[in-house]
Amino acid sequence: MAVTPDLRIGPDELPRCGWVGDDPEYRRYHDEEWGRPLHGDRPLFEKLSLEAFQSGLSWITILRRREGFRAAFDGFTIETVAAYDERDAQRLLLDERIIRNRAKIAATIANARVLHDWLQQEPGALDALVWSHAPAADSRSRPRTLAEVPATTERSTALARALKARGLRFVGPTTAYALMQSAGLVDDHVAGCWRAQG
Repeated sequence: MAVTPDLRIGPDELPRCGWVGDDPEYRRYHDEEWGRPLHGDRPLFEKLSLEAFQSGLSWITILRRREGFRAAFDGFTIETVAAYDERDAQRLLLDERIIRNRAKIAATIANARVLHDWLQQEPGALDALVWSHAPAADSRSRPRTLAEVPATTERSTALARALKARGLRFVGPTTAYALMQSAGLVDDHVAGCWRAQG
């Protein structure tokens, strides 16, 4: 198999999507998480929150701080984060384990409040809403190159619109598409990657 910028051969001789690079944590994330179906309101809230924090940064920056984020945000337990007050916001702004962006911290807390109220009435509603935007498995062809992987799609735009209609913040079409990729709604492993399915 020819190595191209779109594929990278790891130390274990497995071909992976070229964005993985040489970082072992990135390889683990690519192999074990990215593109695998993720369900549940809490896990999707965590993923959506981290994707929002990633905006303007590389994903590896977030990945390396993920355990710090989990500790700082009480495991992204929606009920707990929804109860955060100004003291918690200030605590988070001083926490070096996370990305200390005031607007993103405020959005995460506000999103937890929206979700808490919504999910008390409709448990599982975030999961249902997100997954209702998954394209049919056979409706997309596998990207052959990284250049063929979109930043947004009509479905990610619709998902962003639906999340915003519920009152969520920092959920634009690009963030929504990154969520769709990482949570397995779409499979954007490039052709030749060992994780590519079909």
